[in-house]
This record gives sequence, structure tokens and C-alpha cells, in this order.
Amino acid sequence: MPRKVTASLQRKLNPDRKYQSVLVQRLINKSMLDGKKLIAERAVYAALETAAKKLNSEEPLEVFERALKNVSPNFEVKSRRVGGANYQIPFPVAGHRQLHYAFSWLVQSARARKGIPYSQCLALEIIDAYNEAGAAFKKKEDTHKMAEANRAFAHFARG
Repeated sequence: MPRKVTASLQRKLNPDRKYQSVLVQRLINKSMLDGKKLIAERAVYAALETAAKKLNSEEPLEVFERALKNVSPNFEVKSRRVGGANYQIPFPVAGHRQLHYAFSWLVQSARARKGIPYSQCLALEIIDAYNEAGAAFKKKEDTHKMAEANRAFAHFARG
């Protein structure tokens, strides 16, 4: 019988140096390539400062948290095989998983923008997420549309 994974098994993450925020630290870790944390840290801090400045906000952390909230999905679809057919079944997303998707989509969308440094790409993506636009927000909207379209199969989730 498979064991249930509980939240207590989650690794404790130390807050980042500048803002003392675990969320910023998670973004730094997601942005990091080849274990180069200092480079990722500089890029994330620069992006947060730039985003706050462009939005005329004095607090970069508030801008980041609202952007994160705007790209966090509430529902996702999972594939289930029922009687020889595969169905996309909508499921609510747990809190830590919402953040995982939000960070992944932000970083992916920022990396997809070419031609300018990563810190500027990330800043633009955070601004777009704050304003409910951009690729990361679109990804969330698409996920919600898929869940809505497959709502008829939600009864397969219980069982």
C-alpha cells in the first residue's frame, strides 16, 4: 500500500538575505542554473527592484506576492484511465503545488523571452503577472479552461 506524503516531509527553506522571504528564496532556487546561486540571486533581486520601480510601488515584495497570487492555479487536470478510455479529470491544487506551478511558469516564461538579460525578462514577466497578463498568467488561464471544459468528468475523481 503506497504511503501518503505529508507536509511535514517538506524541506525547511531558509529565507533569502535581502527580504527575509522564503518565497523569494524559492524563486532564486528555481532561477538557478548549474548551481550558480549567487548569479540567480543577483538576477532575482534586480528583477524585483525593476518591477517595483516600473509599477511605481515602494515595496518589491508586495508586487512579487501579488504577481505570484495571480499566476497560482486553483485547478489542474490529471489523466485517468476509466474503462478503456482516458479522461482529463479536474482536481483542486494543493497550496505548495500552486506555488510550485507559479514559480515554474514565471521562470519558464522569463527564459522564453530572448534578446535581453534574464533579470529584465523576469522583471517584465513579474510586471505582466501583476497586471494579469503575460505568458505565465496565460498558462494559468489555459489550465483553468481545461479544468472547466472537463468538469463533466469530475465525478471520476471520487472512486
